Amino acid sequence: MTLLRARPTEFPIDMPSQSLAGPVPVSAHRPASDIWRKLFLLVSSLGLTAWATYEMHEVLSVSGLTLLEWALLAIFAINIVWVCYAFINATMGFFSAIGSLMKKPRADAGPDLRNTRTVIAFPIYNENVEHIFGTVLATAKMMSGAPGRFDCFILSDTTDPEVALAEEAAFERIRQHSPSDVRIWYRRRTINHHRKAGNIRDFVTRWGGRYDYMIVYDADSYMERDTLIELVRQMEESPRTGLIQTIPQLVGGESLFARIQQFAAALYGPVLGHGIAWWAQKEGNFWGHNAIIRVQAMAQAAGLPELPGRAPFGGHILSHDFVEAALLRRAGWNVEIKPALSGSYEQGPPTIIDLVIRDRRWCQGNMQHMLVLLKTRGLAWTSRFHLITGIFSYLSSPLWLIFITVGMALSLQNSFMRPSYFGDGFSLFPTWPVIDSVRALNLFIVTMVILFAPKIYGLIYGLISPLWRRQVGMFRTMLGVLTETFLSVLIAPIMMVTQTSAVISVLTGRDSGWSPQKRTEDGYSLMATLRHSAPAMTLGVVLTVAAMIISPVYAAWLAPATIGLILSVPLSYWTAKRSAGQAFRKAGALVSPAEVAVPASFAAAQEAQAVFRDLRPADLYTLLLDQVKQQRRCALVDTHWSLGRHEVHTPLAVARARTETAESAAEYVAALSKGEKIALLNSCRDLASVSATFSASGRPLSRAVLNGGHLLPPEIAQDRTAS
Repeated sequence: MTLLRARPTEFPIDMPSQSLAGPVPVSAHRPASDIWRKLFLLVSSLGLTAWATYEMHEVLSVSGLTLLEWALLAIFAINIVWVCYAFINATMGFFSAIGSLMKKPRADAGPDLRNTRTVIAFPIYNENVEHIFGTVLATAKMMSGAPGRFDCFILSDTTDPEVALAEEAAFERIRQHSPSDVRIWYRRRTINHHRKAGNIRDFVTRWGGRYDYMIVYDADSYMERDTLIELVRQMEESPRTGLIQTIPQLVGGESLFARIQQFAAALYGPVLGHGIAWWAQKEGNFWGHNAIIRVQAMAQAAGLPELPGRAPFGGHILSHDFVEAALLRRAGWNVEIKPALSGSYEQGPPTIIDLVIRDRRWCQGNMQHMLVLLKTRGLAWTSRFHLITGIFSYLSSPLWLIFITVGMALSLQNSFMRPSYFGDGFSLFPTWPVIDSVRALNLFIVTMVILFAPKIYGLIYGLISPLWRRQVGMFRTMLGVLTETFLSVLIAPIMMVTQTSAVISVLTGRDSGWSPQKRTEDGYSLMATLRHSAPAMTLGVVLTVAAMIISPVYAAWLAPATIGLILSVPLSYWTAKRSAGQAFRKAGALVSPAEVAVPASFAAAQEAQAVFRDLRPADLYTLLLDQVKQQRRCALVDTHWSLGRHEVHTPLAVARARTETAESAAEYVAALSKGEKIALLNSCRDLASVSATFSASGRPLSRAVLNGGHLLPPEIAQDRTAS
């Protein structure tokens, strides 16, 4: 019997944990950036903030400032500084994006890539097997014949035993269809230390020496062949570059909510991405996927330590990507964002509820960066700013909610407080409790212009871009902007409430856990939607009633925030439906280039899923009774257990112990938890031992099958670490 080799020979390299507070590594090759760009961004943002804050002060100070008015002014200043930053970033990004449209593509072939070794890594966790293996197979076929050597490596962190067995069956199938010059490898970790960051680190420390570069995919990533080759080419041209990040576009959106995100990312994403790339330059950021990394740089500089304390702030770093980019920059490596490099795609959450679930995990990771900022020495100020923007992307929601609450309290005070028209001193005229309404209106208009400027820039970009004019057209582009803006205004207050809840949850010490993202569901039931949206709907009703008590005019001013909250249930339910997305597409609204001309990488991945639709994976009970299947699958099992010398893996120990009380294999399997099942599947020795216990004859497996306690042939077993 020929056994399927799932992993190449290990070529380990060290990836030491970096000291955050210890001595800072010094490099003679610091990234060179134009400081004036960063100063321009800083001065312009702070200058615009100072003007807006002064105007707000003048609005409130007509008859002197009360304590509540001072509080309102302070919160306004904190909030508006990030609005001003987004405006300046979008402004510079707009001009940069327009300039990129006028650049001619490179004519030279670039460096010789024949000797380059690149791995395309697919970190997965309990994902839909048909979906992810279809993407891997399509990617491998796409890269066949490409210059240089490309491998695809599936890095599974799956903990669900049924999914794990489906992955094994899919891997046997995928190797039958893969090209000979692009090898596909599979490794499932036995212990999921440090989640995705630990998954990548395990790969680097065991096989990193085989490769020059690593292109990291997410479970829903797709990249074009030319894009992958160009990433390798740019890395070869820049030996001091440690990481290049693309700007992924969204693709494959079917629900209305997914199509809203897809349109926004396609039209506004290039503007915002060009803005960040313009001022960050060689000190960019990493978003965890659709990026190429120099393996040696990653190993030398980006090994993540554990943070002191317990979750949610302490422990392993969840949002590892921002920190890895900062550590690479600290060690002297360039970290670049390439917004002009097209052909990079991903799928977004299909519903508001799924976005909220993902946001909860991201919120905890970004809040954790507060501790990173406090503990880490030697970070570039640009890297610190990236971390701060990530933190404030979630803190801004509770701050805006506080702003609304304080504004309402101020209005309530002015409505019910008896004014003192004449003070204690002599005065010919009364003192009226008023604000400068004209100045307030002007400030409101300017704020709205600043707030919606990125959408205006995106519209102009779309009308100028040959791609948008050719594939979408001017009318559908304008209709899409109007539709997206209207729906986003309704959805934004819902996200404000859910992100506020996430921040409170993190600050009160609740861990988010780790769950895979749903990608293809057709929404949630009405009751499930009601359960998730009840807090937002309740807050909307409370704010509206309170505003009406104060003044109908005030309620009208607050309506843009409260209408979306009140309608959160029907909005969440309706936007999650594929039928709603299809209706808008038929009407010509929210159309993006990626759905008019479907990317080849995405189309090929969808087509390749058919290869895996008739999989018949084994189950644990069948395996216990079938020694031949056990022998075959053991070539797929990674027997590396990251345990100390005397450390015991509790689920595996419990699984062993259950054999003492179970009277049959069926009873035994039924008694196992998911954790115990996956532990048993990850240990061929223990699976064989249990199988022998429950075999019909009661006799142990033959010595020809067992090898040193492992169900492996000698040539494979000697390279493995015993559990």
